[in-house]
Amino acid sequence: MSQKKLVQKLKNVCDEISKRKDADKLLNYNTGAIVHKKQLAFHKCDKRNRWVFGGNRTGKTECGAVEVVYLARGVHPFKENKKDTVGWVVSLSRQVQRDVAQKKILSYLSPYYIEDVVMQSGRKDYPEGGVIDYIKVKNVFGGTSIIGFKSCDQGREKFQGASLDYVWFDEEPTEEIYLECRMRVLDKKGQIFGTMTPLKGLTWVYDEIYLNSNNSPEVWYETMEWADNPFLDPKEVSFFEESLSEEDLESRKYGRFFDANGLVYKEFDERVNVIDPFDVPKDWYDNISIDPGLNNPLSCHWYAVDYDGNVYVIDEHFEKNKDIDYHSSKIRAKCERLEWPTDGRGNYSALIDSAAGQHTLNGSKSVAELFYERGINVNTKVNKDLFSGISVVKSYLKNSLGESRLFIFRNCPNLIRELKSYFWGDGDNPIKRDDHALDELRYYLMTKPVAHLRPKTTIQKHKDRLIRKINLARKSFD
Repeated sequence: MSQKKLVQKLKNVCDEISKRKDADKLLNYNTGAIVHKKQLAFHKCDKRNRWVFGGNRTGKTECGAVEVVYLARGVHPFKENKKDTVGWVVSLSRQVQRDVAQKKILSYLSPYYIEDVVMQSGRKDYPEGGVIDYIKVKNVFGGTSIIGFKSCDQGREKFQGASLDYVWFDEEPTEEIYLECRMRVLDKKGQIFGTMTPLKGLTWVYDEIYLNSNNSPEVWYETMEWADNPFLDPKEVSFFEESLSEEDLESRKYGRFFDANGLVYKEFDERVNVIDPFDVPKDWYDNISIDPGLNNPLSCHWYAVDYDGNVYVIDEHFEKNKDIDYHSSKIRAKCERLEWPTDGRGNYSALIDSAAGQHTLNGSKSVAELFYERGINVNTKVNKDLFSGISVVKSYLKNSLGESRLFIFRNCPNLIRELKSYFWGDGDNPIKRDDHALDELRYYLMTKPVAHLRPKTTIQKHKDRLIRKINLARKSFD
């Protein structure tokens, strides 16, 4: 071969490589050209049931489409890859599938990696214009992966029988289809992920995923708002903001669930007020607060205060259908693990609902007396004023300067859940439901915990502030 022909052949190869790179939208996504921080958090998460609640145009659908292509190709940058994966993409209807999820996946799946396309309707040489049944994808390990497409309007029966590595829900499915799809990934220990704008109010997704009412360690979610997407035109954002109602802003801009009565604690921001646990200096330890219950849950939390007056909720005991013997033993065990200080007589001090001091008709001793006999010296003199208490909690979640002074460790899921689900009812009264942790949080904060009484040197104060800043910075970095 002459040198001239060799040069031309090399040029042709380079042109083909360049052409393929230009056509490979996934490569541009991987290099960070069209991806933002919240999308990366979704891809990095190793939980098996993860969701993105996002407003319109926040990039949530991109997450799901890219994740599907990663798994089908075997090129996931953050997870262990598998050969020959089988998964489903679930849309609300066949038309929505064609116009949204299917279109997104085809945009990230280079034609060079497609072995075959099987259509429900339309032409396979123009899959964008029809409805796809499934796509055969070349896996980098040498096999073939299958991306199947389903729609909720097919009914539950069409979701039975298969064994899957993953399911992606593009927008909110019905609960019965969600449960059926969870069965499809069971034997392969597969994953469920969903991307949706919460337009239907407080549905099953709100309870199952957002509140994580079952406290599943595999449930994770992220919210996306317009401000998270750096590729949106600020002028367009302002234009749409002016035309949306409060309800539409909550869901379409912020990706939040909306209830007409409104949240009591709108100031609560899980990204700010919830932090990862760290080793709390023992001289921050302050008090324990209890809302008693036998058939109802008993809620108990351990509180610490740093030298800037910031309050930390560092541990939780929350169970129902148990007696005082059980609860007191659990509380004492946590105190021993934390090396919580005693009152000098081997008892642990705690605040408790004033009703615990009352004698019942069928008991000779009050709940407070029963706790005392079991080594927990409870103080029933708490301020139970509801509206003052709510105002105080709000001020700790976010004060007039926009600063937070209440930080809850992630290992307190029941308090976190109640803060997210406490709504106003008729008039000015909150709905009295699932508020046991919130009650004892109010009891504690109404004691006006302050960082005083315990003298510290300037160096020690600086050290304590540094501990808090490091942990908050670590959370932001993660």
